[in-house]
Amino acid sequence: MRLAGRRKSYENFDYRRREIAGCFPENAAGKKGFEVECVYDGEEGEEYAELGIYDLLILDVMMPKMDGYQVARSVRAKRCGTPILMLTARSGLEDRIQGLNAGADYYLTKPFDTRELLACINALLRRQGAQVDELVLGNTALDLNSCMLTCGEQSVRLSAKEFDVIRFLLQSNGTVVSKEAILAKVWGYDSNAVENHVEVYVGFLRKKLKSIGSNIRIEAIRRLGYHLEVEESC
Repeated sequence: MRLAGRRKSYENFDYRRREIAGCFPENAAGKKGFEVECVYDGEEGEEYAELGIYDLLILDVMMPKMDGYQVARSVRAKRCGTPILMLTARSGLEDRIQGLNAGADYYLTKPFDTRELLACINALLRRQGAQVDELVLGNTALDLNSCMLTCGEQSVRLSAKEFDVIRFLLQSNGTVVSKEAILAKVWGYDSNAVENHVEVYVGFLRKKLKSIGSNIRIEAIRRLGYHLEVEESC
């Protein structure tokens, strides 16, 4: 199963970032496929979370501008179902109750063992549903291991960016995905990529879908983004 592209949003000061990042040495993060992004205050964390591109959010309680409880409540109020792990030194019973009531799925206190943190992360990710090796829509399947797009006897291999774009659209279950969200998910916030990059790769994908006889269409919704539709047979 492909784990690449899993993103966690870590929200706190730089020394907190180093503390958390230390739990994901290369041999752990690389093999697990975890991709970590950090932000430095609650307001920015709330903005990142609302994009809906992360598999897991890890919040500290003590953050500037908005604390972890406020971020969790805001995220849940906007019907974002991304799992939330509260990771904090606030270990009192009332603190744990407040965190869980705010919307956290798990409350882990410091100091913690790296193995316990990884076990919590994996447990929360499993709750999102059974792991799959293939995404299917209409007459077309995307193999998550080989990056092959297949329709009947026809297949075509996708580049890394093409794969990430079509996977994101397939996982969105027909909902409209903004260009901003695609840029963040596929290229990352630190990239210099612009919306034109999304348009170019959508064009590549449309050609490849047509070449294998797929009945999937990538529809552009003006000023909103893209979504997938299945063409009905005549």
